[in-house]
Amino acid sequence: MKYLKSFFAVVLIVITFQSCGSYSFTGADINYSTTKTFQVNYFLNNAPIVEPGIDRTFTLKLQDLILNQSNLDLVNNNGDLIYEGEIVEYYIAPITATSESTAAQNRLTISVNVRFYNTKEELKDFDQRFSFYYDYGGSSQLVGSQKDEAIDVIFERITQDIFNASLANW
Repeated sequence: MKYLKSFFAVVLIVITFQSCGSYSFTGADINYSTTKTFQVNYFLNNAPIVEPGIDRTFTLKLQDLILNQSNLDLVNNNGDLIYEGEIVEYYIAPITATSESTAAQNRLTISVNVRFYNTKEELKDFDQRFSFYYDYGGSSQLVGSQKDEAIDVIFERITQDIFNASLANW
């Protein structure tokens, strides 16, 4: 009887995994039999206000996110999936005011134009702008670690949105 229960448990587990097929917990909808590589071309900073270094930071963050959330290999050229574009906006604007007509809160906004090419399924190609923001107090300056944190928060959201638009089937 003990062996019969073990046998049924093993059969149930095998049937469960067979029926599930291939599933990605990140939501990636990638045909790994045909798509094996991706490339992220350098994203230039073409914003009217140029913040030094964010172009490199963004390019690396996008590469890291795709490497961590898929089984694709990063290549320098001839990738199955190609990401390219430019940073087009980097600006700070007041969003709320005090009774003394000063900014109570400011917002840093960054926008990135992305061109995505899927060489295996051209219907999935797109050219789209992604944007996000970070709010901070009007009495503080966005410098040092606060600026680094703001850029990290914005790029984390933008890169995840790019991943979802290009590889997730939500």
